[in-house]
Amino acid sequence: MAFTLRQLQYFVAVAELGSVSRAAQNLSISQSSVTEAVKELESDLGVTLFERHPRGLTITHKGHQFLRHATKILAEVSDARTTFSREQEWAGGRLQLGVTSLVAGYVLSDLLARYRRAFPGVDVGAIEDNGDYLEHLLVGGELDVAVMVISNLRDRMALQAEILEVSPYRLWLPLGHALGDAEIIGINDIVSEPLIMLTVDEIEENTGKLLAALGARPHVAFRTRSVEAVRSLVATGAGIALLPDLVYRPWSLEGDRIESRDISGALPVVQVGMVWRRGSSLPQAARDFIGIAQGQRSIRQR
Repeated sequence: MAFTLRQLQYFVAVAELGSVSRAAQNLSISQSSVTEAVKELESDLGVTLFERHPRGLTITHKGHQFLRHATKILAEVSDARTTFSREQEWAGGRLQLGVTSLVAGYVLSDLLARYRRAFPGVDVGAIEDNGDYLEHLLVGGELDVAVMVISNLRDRMALQAEILEVSPYRLWLPLGHALGDAEIIGINDIVSEPLIMLTVDEIEENTGKLLAALGARPHVAFRTRSVEAVRSLVATGAGIALLPDLVYRPWSLEGDRIESRDISGALPVVQVGMVWRRGSSLPQAARDFIGIAQGQRSIRQR
């Protein structure tokens, strides 16, 4: 029996949200439907996609590999539907994009690939920089649209934003860390741990505020602008990290395992979205890009 698109949707939801209950809630269906779909998918593929344990599910290496294929299949199906649901603008044009470094490889790459497939005649230019500078370029009319972290968007009077993804902070641990077996992990449990700090966008600011609210200075073992460096350092036991789930992957480049755990209490979230100048007459290429991004968001919410 071949797997179905619905099974892929359910699998992607579980993989991205980290649990069957969250996936079921997001999809507005029963947990048993999600569980059965994942089991049927595993049976069809002949591999184990998730490791089951008392705390929930952990995606396996095979599952992580298949996740890339599943998201690509769903995106292709969405593109096919778009092709027949509305006329495509195959004429030329130019799109000037901005992107912050945190989301460049985690949101923009797939989004831009879908846009180029749908509108191959458009000349796309992109610039990567910090959020403040991208806001300046948007207000000045030098960019059409930016894909960026919008949680702390400064100029909301001049700029319009639409959320694409909301990502909560989670704790990254090396395999075998003592906190990995704890049923509940609180912020107080991690204050004394060496912290690997990511210094891009608002991540360092948010992490610092979170720990400072406890009256304790974080024990920062290493600061880096590279997410891959954070992965490697955590996986080899150099420290732990508090990062948005958006950038979590269960394996470092060296193939070492990284665990991800929820933290009890009120943690900030990272909002990733599209931003453009309020009241501006967007070119057709920019309107099409926004439409593609809205379609990708709807896939994630199914």
